[in-house]
Amino acid sequence: MVFIEIGLILFGLGLLARLSERIGLSPIPAYLIVGLAFGSGGFIGPSLSTEFLDVAAEIGVVLLLFTLGLEYTPRELSHGLRTNAASGLVDLLLNATPGVLLALVLGWSIPTAVLLGGITYISSSGVVAKVLRDLQRLGNRETPVILSILVIEDLVMALYLPVVAVMIAGSDLQAGALAVTIALAIAGLLLIVAIRYGHRISRAMNSKSDESLLLGVVGLTLVIAGIAQELDVSAAVGAFLVGISLSGPVQERASSLIEPLRDLFAGIFFVLFAFRIDPTSMPPVLLPALILAVIGIMTKMATGWLAGRRHGFAPRARIRAGTALVARGEFSIVIAGLSVGTAIDPRLLPLTATYVLILAVSGPVLTRFADNLSGVFTRGR
Repeated sequence: MVFIEIGLILFGLGLLARLSERIGLSPIPAYLIVGLAFGSGGFIGPSLSTEFLDVAAEIGVVLLLFTLGLEYTPRELSHGLRTNAASGLVDLLLNATPGVLLALVLGWSIPTAVLLGGITYISSSGVVAKVLRDLQRLGNRETPVILSILVIEDLVMALYLPVVAVMIAGSDLQAGALAVTIALAIAGLLLIVAIRYGHRISRAMNSKSDESLLLGVVGLTLVIAGIAQELDVSAAVGAFLVGISLSGPVQERASSLIEPLRDLFAGIFFVLFAFRIDPTSMPPVLLPALILAVIGIMTKMATGWLAGRRHGFAPRARIRAGTALVARGEFSIVIAGLSVGTAIDPRLLPLTATYVLILAVSGPVLTRFADNLSGVFTRGR
């Protein structure tokens, strides 16, 4: 029965991924819907091993963040930080604030508010990169700015995740401050190693055999992710920095080899996240999720507009940049997943699922029709 259930879930995800591709949308919303339909409170309660699914889901997060790191070279990382730091700060202030404020208005705790701020802040690098590739906009003038903002968001997560992990654990102030300091120091050390010694790591990993390269890269990623987790730094952050450290031919080959594994385990991750959510818990949070989604669209549009203006872009390029940043996805789900089994308000999970569903669909749609929006804007002026 375990084989049958896993097979049916994966086969269903394959069909949904094909349908999403034809529609031109990210498959993430479809994966969440499957999890909601067949998980806790859904039509069928699977008897799958929770331990197996938890491990598979964690591997999915690790590989997802590793492949995101592969999108950037150390040079691009340094250049993006230097030229777009101001835009990254604006992005943080505009997009984290609504989540924090709404949580406080709803009477939720400070740790819950900090989590919701992170959920509303970060765009989906995976969805954004896929949409830009599908629309053949990787060579557009605004794309380097978009990618630089995504890099800054991912680096903010490297600092954010260990902090919220301590907050959720409920550590006292002194122990919490020490744990955060150690975690940030380790994350900083990993970042320095990735930037300064990435070429040596790439040289050591290089192999003519695809099999050897795949096993070595996955093994190294899991080891670093595991060590990072043991040291109270997010495993996802460790995997992201391993991805950044690889460059040249190794980076390109590793990306193509890892993609199928990433898609398999990432699909399991999204489904498992939704498994834990009772669909009946979503209607009560639909209104706040809609409010956050509308605000999230406007704040990301403002982020892209302001970043584009700093670089002297025309209105059309600014709107393209803004719409490209709208989608939320994998990292928002990762952040919400930290609350499982803790004292965090249980409404955070269904709120996040609803919020991500709305923006993972509306983001790619807005990006596809960004030129039409720019035409409306210029006529309005």
